[in-house]
Amino acid sequence: MDAILFYSILFRGIYGRKFPPQQIPHQHLTHINYAFANVNKETGEVALSDSWADVEIHYEGDSWDEPGTNLYGCFKAIYMLKKQNRNLKVMLSIGGWTYSPNFANISNPKWRASFTSSAVKLVEDLGLDGLDIDYEYPESSKDAQGYVALLHELRSGLEHLAASKGKRGGTYQLSVAAPCGMDKMRILDVRGMDQVLDFWNLMAYDFAGSWDKTTGHQASLYSTNPQGPSVDSAVRFYTHAGVHPGKLVIGMPLYGRAFANTDGIGAPFSGVGEGSWEAGMWDYKVLPMPGSQEINDHTLGASYSYDPRKRLLVSYDTQAIVSQKAQYINQMGLGGVMWWELDADAPEETGWALVRTVKEQLGPLEWRENELEYPRSKYDNLRKGM
Repeated sequence: MDAILFYSILFRGIYGRKFPPQQIPHQHLTHINYAFANVNKETGEVALSDSWADVEIHYEGDSWDEPGTNLYGCFKAIYMLKKQNRNLKVMLSIGGWTYSPNFANISNPKWRASFTSSAVKLVEDLGLDGLDIDYEYPESSKDAQGYVALLHELRSGLEHLAASKGKRGGTYQLSVAAPCGMDKMRILDVRGMDQVLDFWNLMAYDFAGSWDKTTGHQASLYSTNPQGPSVDSAVRFYTHAGVHPGKLVIGMPLYGRAFANTDGIGAPFSGVGEGSWEAGMWDYKVLPMPGSQEINDHTLGASYSYDPRKRLLVSYDTQAIVSQKAQYINQMGLGGVMWWELDADAPEETGWALVRTVKEQLGPLEWRENELEYPRSKYDNLRKGM
């Protein structure tokens, strides 16, 4: 099966990290999930969360005196990547952990109608290939049914957009970021959702963290606890619920979760220490840190580093473990891989980049041509194809 490789991007990277869209290794990817758009809790209207980064910042070659209303920012830069690589699709991720509380009125039909119309309009305005809904998480059957209704309405809206432009059905794709914890998965109406989804992006990370009493693996392929979270248990849950394996995209972290003042894996800890961008969170590209030993546990499909002097343990995926996960994906006939998040990977020239490692293990990429024509965009330059 040809692989689908998603990259999830939070574009704070253009600030302190100095990681513009032009650095995206798009040749290894089929999709970019651009995160995150927000949604108005009261009205349901979807809107961009950082206008300057998304549509305003000027990059090299952008004009400052171009007449009309024009698209700039990261969305223009990514559109230019789409022109270079016709297999690169861009999905707008809506929600995420921070904005998911704003989905509280999802059971309200008027709220969903506003969400749908505004989200579909963004597809045309920004030059997108689809939408990715990241609702973390439905807490009741009422929420779950509202989620199903929203996805069906979004699918209808996307199909209407395609038909209005004389495009074939399925031109615009629809996906979700899906939980992997049993308590969250059980609430979902999986069959109802699956009827209109192209992919399920399984958030197969954050299985362990600061909320626990002992250190643990944050993204293990298997678990010694039958009730514990793992990639394999999530895959088996969704396939048993009726999802075709080829629609399951496995999330892998490009970051590590730290546990401080501990004697090792499975031991108590106290605090999480410093981090690359917040306490206890380290970019993959700086791991393992000096003085740490890297350990790969192929029985569990998990890895971590440990510094005995600092008594600091960091749980993250190594090249060896992502290679094992890629083999699992091939064996199970799964759809591909999704990462969070782009700018934490090691540079390709180091030879340690996880995205390239996985791409080489999975084999050929799925080919599906992207969309470049947006005649009803509010941006003059996008309507003209840049």
